[in-house]
Amino acid sequence: MTKILIAEDDAEIAMLEKDYLEISGFETKIVADGSKVVKTVLEGSYDLLILDVMLPGCNGYDICREIRNQTEIPILMVTAKTESIDKIRGLGLGADDYIAKPFDPAELVARVKSHLNRYNRLTNASSRTAEDSVVQIGNLRIMPRSWKVYRDGQEIKFPNREFELLKFLARNPNIVFSKEQLFENIWGHDYIGDSATVTVHINRIREKIEEDSSKPRIIETVWGAGYRLNL
Repeated sequence: MTKILIAEDDAEIAMLEKDYLEISGFETKIVADGSKVVKTVLEGSYDLLILDVMLPGCNGYDICREIRNQTEIPILMVTAKTESIDKIRGLGLGADDYIAKPFDPAELVARVKSHLNRYNRLTNASSRTAEDSVVQIGNLRIMPRSWKVYRDGQEIKFPNREFELLKFLARNPNIVFSKEQLFENIWGHDYIGDSATVTVHINRIREKIEEDSSKPRIIETVWGAGYRLNL
């Protein structure tokens, strides 16, 4: 059974999330103390984390950062904050999605299912041999079907959305895509967000693959048009 960890200190909200998820067939556990979330995720082999931003002991942003350094499971951040900067910060730290309180529990369940399906497609692809799909760009080696990226022989870890974005560009090199086109291809029509999300993820990718992220050569900005991966 798919296991979901709910990191939420509001007991009423946590139980609402738990009830709706368990009705949908998921196994859930609630953690109210932020300082216990990372250990619980890593030791419990959870498939997805629903993470409140404002937690006692350790805030959701720090938790997201630490978890992303160790595992690639989907992270859905939940918060009462609605400012764009808070959303961008969460996505920039590696969260896969962001939902603001108050929210429709049915929408939460739909998003959970969507991210789990996407993650399963990616991880299942990693079990297949895919040497013929390798993209080599200088010292960077991208293996789209096996979900791996190497720089100078060292593997670089990518959250789900970042990897999907890099993979899409790597499979369509030397073509300029607008932010809107990238958003539609990676996030889809049903995702509640905007093309600014693309900029956040592009910047995160550049920090990992470029020699100098302030002067990118692999993923180039074509001013007024969008982004292009140079091959």
